[in-house]
Amino acid sequence: MKPKKNITSVLEIKDLRKNFGDNHVLNGFSLQLFEGENLVVMGKSGSGKSVMIKCLVGLMQADSGSIRIKGQDITILGQIELDLLRTEIGFLFQGSALYDSMTVRENLEFPLRRHKDKLNMTGHTEALVIEALQNVGLAHAIDLMPSELSGGMQRRVALARALILKPKIILYDEPTTGLDPITSKEIIELMRSIQKKYGTSSLIITHDVDCARVISNRIILLVDGINYAEGTYHELSQSNDPQVKAFFKH
Repeated sequence: MKPKKNITSVLEIKDLRKNFGDNHVLNGFSLQLFEGENLVVMGKSGSGKSVMIKCLVGLMQADSGSIRIKGQDITILGQIELDLLRTEIGFLFQGSALYDSMTVRENLEFPLRRHKDKLNMTGHTEALVIEALQNVGLAHAIDLMPSELSGGMQRRVALARALILKPKIILYDEPTTGLDPITSKEIIELMRSIQKKYGTSSLIITHDVDCARVISNRIILLVDGINYAEGTYHELSQSNDPQVKAFFKH
């Protein structure tokens, strides 16, 4: 099931290529993320998922190809324009990536301070922090340190931090990795409720088949550096293609 043509594309990667010497990691990878959609990208370890995400957030430069976010090609934007665009994007890092030396409150204030000129939020910081923590059920943890939180709670705080600027697009990098099955289900349900509440568009990088089944509107399989196959979970899980079937074996 492909999105209808009149739905707006909020993110488009076109013919992305990235080599490390003779190692061709991305070989012309393309995707489109549509408004209000949960798009899952699945790939085996070393398939280029992390490289694609790093190119997407500007941590790595692609060799060629384009990345357009809300119609703007980020590969040619200046730093000021790129910083403004980044306020439209939330990023849940693999492993949460909280600042160990900061309290939960300070972790959430960090992106607000960075973008205060654009956001004009003087005096509203406290309210935004509390709202973000309420969204993930952790308002009571506001003054705790990351070391005082369980892995699942840390992931929730990281999600609150990704949400605090009320982004239109959220990138999830392996959101359930390292979590037990029950906590993984809680995080997936939280992702669904946030998408419903804010109408966000989500790009979810995962190798967790259960996560993909529950959360996705559409799935792309990244194989040999390209968009090898795409469709709904049902469509792909019924495929007879050996490369596709390999993803859905239990």
